[in-house]
Amino acid sequence: MRHLLFLCCLLAAIPAAAKVEVATSAREGPLAHALHALGTRYRYGGRSPESGFDCSGLIAHVFEQAWGVPLPRTAREQSRIGTPVKRRDLVPGDLVFYNTRNEPHSHVGMYIGNGRFIHAPKPGARVRIESVDTPYWRTRFNGARRLDIDNSSH
Repeated sequence: MRHLLFLCCLLAAIPAAAKVEVATSAREGPLAHALHALGTRYRYGGRSPESGFDCSGLIAHVFEQAWGVPLPRTAREQSRIGTPVKRRDLVPGDLVFYNTRNEPHSHVGMYIGNGRFIHAPKPGARVRIESVDTPYWRTRFNGARRLDIDNSSH
């Protein structure tokens, strides 16, 4: 119930134009699955709500659930699929990549709109939403990719 209430509040905060874009595209599925995972515990190598998620496991899970498309396992591998997107052009459902271990593309999350993204951050934490503009995430931003059903396997 807590997740449903949070999801309703979150969707109410997204501008109408963003809601229309998300609702009218296939991107709605992965984003909805990601939001449903809010609060799931972090587990290194985790790929399911039951076992927990790491960052790339969360992303792989939501695309497999929404589109039936298996994605590569690691954030680095995921950073090589789809189409590059500039930070200023992000739309809900785009993947955002960060350098969190002195290694490019070592962390991945999903942009949800309004300067925020959802991700599985680290051991001891849970899937959560954060701002892409906090100093920590802004300085570690490595790029973004847009996945489409037609090109997600490329």
